[in-house]
Amino acid sequence: MTRHAELRARIEASADPERAAHSARFFKTGPGQYGCGDRFRGIRVPVLRRLAREFSALDLVDCTTLLHSAWHEDRLLALLILVEHYRRGSPEKREVIHRLYLDNIGHINNWDLVDTSAEHIVGAHIDGDNPGLLDELAESANLWERRIAVIATFHFIKRGEYGPTLRLAERLLRDREDLIHKAVGWMLREVGKRAPESAHDFLKRHFRVMPRTMLRYAIERFPEPQRRAYLAKRA
Repeated sequence: MTRHAELRARIEASADPERAAHSARFFKTGPGQYGCGDRFRGIRVPVLRRLAREFSALDLVDCTTLLHSAWHEDRLLALLILVEHYRRGSPEKREVIHRLYLDNIGHINNWDLVDTSAEHIVGAHIDGDNPGLLDELAESANLWERRIAVIATFHFIKRGEYGPTLRLAERLLRDREDLIHKAVGWMLREVGKRAPESAHDFLKRHFRVMPRTMLRYAIERFPEPQRRAYLAKRA
């Protein structure tokens, strides 16, 4: 049995139909919802992470096949393995993985898939002073590409570079999608944890026009009096 076939067998053996039904509801797979039509095996994330460690040497062809699967957990597992490949890879291999990611971006089509991978394969690969790719993704009509752009900036936040996040946050202030409001608010919260003055400066300029969900996420870690003040003025 090949390693890919062995992994397939392990994936199928880990399936749980009851959990799959719950996941389908949680990830909004009904008609008109953001995850419409996605299919779930019902495999817990810790199990997928263990499989990713065990099969971390899976080659990129098999990873791509897994990423093309109709099953959500298969795609998540592929991304977990690709993140590890990228982390350990040479500059040349990282370029290949980054390109593979962008060429298959249509299969990275739910928020957990984005959040698992974007900072590690997109954010880590671009120049924070010239993030043209992030601008391109942020302008996309596709919800998941816009979320990839936002979450990719987590890489820069962790390095103490807040410009990419704040610039995209301003660009996406009027986005209509709740999942973008949450992503932008989350990244602003992460900026605020490390550089409160930068977050406050951004919020003072924009909090009146920010979607309420974005604002609530952004100020979640602020002291209670500051949170109340922002919300009271926003009302």
